[in-house]
Amino acid sequence: MSGTTGPVIEVFADIWCPFAHVGLRAVEAQRAAAGRDDVAIWVRAWPLELVNGSPLDPRVTEEHADDLRAQVAPDLFRHLEVDRFPTSTLDALALAHRAYRSDLEVGERVSFALRDALFEEGRDVSDPVTLEYLANDLGVAMPDDSDRAAVVDDWHEGQERGVLGSPHFFCGGTDVFCPSLAISRNPDERLAIIRDTSRLTAFVAQCLATTGPA
Repeated sequence: MSGTTGPVIEVFADIWCPFAHVGLRAVEAQRAAAGRDDVAIWVRAWPLELVNGSPLDPRVTEEHADDLRAQVAPDLFRHLEVDRFPTSTLDALALAHRAYRSDLEVGERVSFALRDALFEEGRDVSDPVTLEYLANDLGVAMPDDSDRAAVVDDWHEGQERGVLGSPHFFCGGTDVFCPSLAISRNPDERLAIIRDTSRLTAFVAQCLATTGPA
């Protein structure tokens, strides 16, 4: 892969994970604020349907997205359609891998676009027609069997590296699980979420300090 000259922020995450959608945007914002367009975000596959043995529940995901929007991310989750919720993300993750094969910047753009398609545009990213439309629109070839195998390889590598869940960030010798959010449960069992700005800032600053801007 190519595309940047600075450090690479590695993230193990799934596309239909609403917490990863918030976390990736938060890291992207801090990178922009630092003026570090030399830094790439490499989103690896952490396929929750394989991790958990079943797909995500669309109603539970909708509830989490609602909690995130209400409490910490009012500009996100504008158009999540439960009736068009993906039945799988394996092919979408494979498409992201296909994009990263050519270039880090292209891979990042496709990874973010897939999440926007799901959470901001109400598209079913498990639908082959939708994936082909997105691939054509973004100038990326459709995934092949090697890309699908790479999704499973990422999962196994994440297991070996101690990934705790989606999203888990790595940079240099530092790693942190879901650094942008502090999550607990209210007595009514709904999520109570606050932005953990200090933990996210510390992680990103340590990562960016590994090398200066190009």
